[in-house]
Amino acid sequence: MPCCRQSVAGLVMNWHGAMSKAKQKGTAAETAVVTWLKGEGWIYTERRALSGNLDKGDINMGAPVVIEVKDHKTITLSEWMKELKVEMANAEVTMGAVIAKKRGTMDVGDWYAVMPARVFAGLLKEAGY
Repeated sequence: MPCCRQSVAGLVMNWHGAMSKAKQKGTAAETAVVTWLKGEGWIYTERRALSGNLDKGDINMGAPVVIEVKDHKTITLSEWMKELKVEMANAEVTMGAVIAKKRGTMDVGDWYAVMPARVFAGLLKEAGY
């Protein structure tokens, strides 16, 4: 028998109705990123609803950008970049990044923002460099 079920809201719940520990960790990291981005001036930032294989990232900034948030003990850049590429295609955007929690700090400004070099070059071009 599986340990979890999908709730109506799309959250992964265990059979007792509680959110899984991994999901709680991910939700907390996503919420921290949303709060930080709002403080940086992106006031319309919000968490996205889960959307299965048509995922467009974890965060909606009201801009054509995909943001995927990770809070994992092990950093797996290759896996995360593949996921980001799919989500950017689903969202039909050319800009995106993975924001990965840095161990030992809750200051999102000190976390890691990782993107493919092609995306970084596009940002520089758009900024006029």
